[in-house]
Formats: sequence, structure tokens, C-alpha cells
Amino acid sequence: MDAPEVRYARSGAVRIAYEVFGAGPVDLVYGRTAISHLELVWEEPSVAEYFRELATVARVILWDKRGVGLSDRAVGTPTLEDRMDDVRAVMDAAGSQRAVIFGATDTAAMALLFAATYPERTLGLMLIEPIVRGAWAPDFPFAPKREEVEASIRRSDEDWGTPAHIQRLIETGAPSRKDDPEFQRWFGRVIRFGSSPSAAAALARMNLAIDVRSALPAVHVPTLVLKCPGDRTILEENSDFVAEKVAGAQLVSIPGQDHFFWASPEARAASLRAQKGFLTHLPARSSDEDRVLKSVVFADIVSSTRLASQLGDSGWRRLLDAFLAVSRSDALRQRGRVVKTTGDGFLATFDGPTRAIRFAQSVRDHAKEQGLELRAGVHTGECLVSDDDVIGIAVHLASRICDSAGGGEVVASRTVRDLSVGSEVRFEERGVSEFPGLEGSWETFLVRSD
Repeated sequence: MDAPEVRYARSGAVRIAYEVFGAGPVDLVYGRTAISHLELVWEEPSVAEYFRELATVARVILWDKRGVGLSDRAVGTPTLEDRMDDVRAVMDAAGSQRAVIFGATDTAAMALLFAATYPERTLGLMLIEPIVRGAWAPDFPFAPKREEVEASIRRSDEDWGTPAHIQRLIETGAPSRKDDPEFQRWFGRVIRFGSSPSAAAALARMNLAIDVRSALPAVHVPTLVLKCPGDRTILEENSDFVAEKVAGAQLVSIPGQDHFFWASPEARAASLRAQKGFLTHLPARSSDEDRVLKSVVFADIVSSTRLASQLGDSGWRRLLDAFLAVSRSDALRQRGRVVKTTGDGFLATFDGPTRAIRFAQSVRDHAKEQGLELRAGVHTGECLVSDDDVIGIAVHLASRICDSAGGGEVVASRTVRDLSVGSEVRFEERGVSEFPGLEGSWETFLVRSD
């Protein structure tokens, strides 16, 4: 099979490079790890063989992330929502309504979030050594410490693309090929053509802020997790954690020490057996597609009773109707919807936390222009959705967070903050709260207006 044609999909103002090959009955949207290059990938025989084998059981849609490879470069720091938009744009351009989503390491975090947010477009997940939290924490000791990553970033910045830099990457990522000069030359070209030093550093720092652990229970699609216990790059506990938290996930160990499973014949064969078996035995369509990860906004007008008394019933109704009309338009602009009104406020849902926050800030500002003071609470969690309603703990928590906000404030849960990595949104800690009717304690954050 010759190298496929490179095509481009538009994701907003950004163009995402992708290729389509294979004629299997299942679509596989394949997102690789940090740095990639769609054309150079076919110059390495082991990688080309790996993809040719996958193409015997699937129609493979291979893509370069924004900022990497042949996709648009000067794109700033992409959010997880941006990356999910890119996947949907590539699927639309390739004519794929529903697909298995593949993610390796940091791309796996996006894939997990995609499956929870868009189950109607996800047949399943295939994950290789997934990263769900980028930096060490007391409750997640499997991730590297920030200072270790920063030291690695500084070192790479000093000798980016040199033989010494490439050799370090190969010794950790593909030690079985560390004495192969042809592999070293090819891998060096992928690194140099695939990214610039500053772009790679920005991506590495963004990945440090990733934390999608809260989304894992909302994943309800068939999931395959591959790990390599001998890998020096990613601790196998990351894969174990994902397999434990995603209901029904399969966990398969791959022999050897190569982080890049295609690098050695033994690891390539084992990973292909697992992946081809998964792709050819996918279960029927899930009945859980009404359980979706949503970002919920609860908002209400402060001192509405006093205002209604001052304006009279008809005056208050005109003002409230005008405000709700503007709110519905704002929600549509952020790809959300106002689900229902609550007398002096409303409940709205969105497919991402930064869109929900932008909406909450916008309607607060519009309210102020009309002489109203609004407060809002934002939370991201699993909801049960229908055409005319949305229910679940996430809805109740957003409501309680709204109740705790002051006039003019937008307050968000920790989950919203964690999933807004890479965005321009700034958060200020408010401490830990307990809410009536909800078990446990909850960290909340004031969304900064600047």
C-alpha cells in the first residue's frame, strides 16, 4: 500500500491534516502521541507495516494534532475541547458518523473525554499507555513531578533535534532500536519536521495540567487499554488506573521495553493481535447514549423579588423575557442550549467547560447591561439527557454552586477547572464547601473576569 493522500479538514479557523486508508467495516480515528508527521510516518517500515495491518480490519483515519506535523502550527495552546472539535471535524470531512477513537498517552486523555461527551459518535476506545493526569499528586503518584518535566523540557530546548536529543528519546521510547542508525535518522526527521522546540515545550507544559480522572466513570463504550510493563516512559499504573475506572475496559500487557509498540516485531505483533481482535468483535450499539458528560450552568437573577415588585408583573415579565431571549442566543453561539427556565433564571448545558464559562460570563454581562445582577454556577459531570430535560447529580451540584455565588459572580467546580486546561480562563480558589443534599465536600473556584 502506497502512502495515502494528505487531506485537510477545517476545525474553526484551523486546518487539520489527515489521511484515510483501508476498507474495513469499522472506522478507526487514530491520534498519535505528542509529535507526528503524516508523510514521514510511511518512511519507516515498521510503522508502515503496523498501519497496513490495521487497515485490513478498519478504515483508518490518521491525523496530525493542531500545532504538530502537517496541521496548522501557530495555534496557541489548544484546549481539550479544541482537540475534540478537531476529531469531529476530521470525522465529518472523512464521512465518518461513528468510529473507534484511538489515543496514545496525552491523546488518550482527549479520547476518553470525547467518548464521554459524544457517545453517539464513539464505537469504542483503543488506548495505549493513557495519561489521565499530567503531574504528580498525593492521590496520583504515577505521574512525573513538575520539576522533573521542567528539567526535561529545558534540556530538550538546549539541544533540540541534535543526535544527542534524538538518542535520548529513542533510548526511552524505543530502546530496541537504539543502535539502528537508519531508525535514528528517520526518527530525528519526524521530531524536527513534526514540531518546533517552543511548540513542543508548550505542549509538554499543557500536558502537565491535564486531569480528566473525573470523566472516566462517564465513559460507557467498549475500551481496550494496552500497557507495556517494561516501558521506562510511562508507569504501567496509569493504564491500570484507567482500566479500573472505565467500566468493562480490557487491559492487555505488551512484551518488551518499547513505548512505541510498533518498534519491535514482538511488541508490534502482540499489540496488533489485541487491536485487531478488539476491532473485529465490537459489541452492538450501547443503550447508554443518553448518559453524557455535560457542562451544566445554573444561573439566577439576584434580588428578583424586589425587582418584580418595583417593575410590576408586566414590566418584570417583559424584562425577563428579553433577558432569556438573549441568553438562548448566547447559548447557541457556544454550541449549547437553555434546557429550561426556573422563574428568575435558567439551566443550560454545553459540550465543554470553557464554552459553559464563556456563556456564563456573557449572560452575566448582558444582565448587567439591562440593570440586572446575575450569579452562576458551573459544573461538568455525567447527566441523563432527553429532548426536553437533563437530570443527575451534576445538575444538582451546579445549582448548589450557583446558590453559593455572590451577585455578579461565576463560580465553578474543580472538575471545570481541571478540564479547562489550556484555556484563557483564570480561576481563584474559594476553598472547600459542603452543599445541602449532596454527600462529601467540594472545591469551588471563582472565575476571574480578566
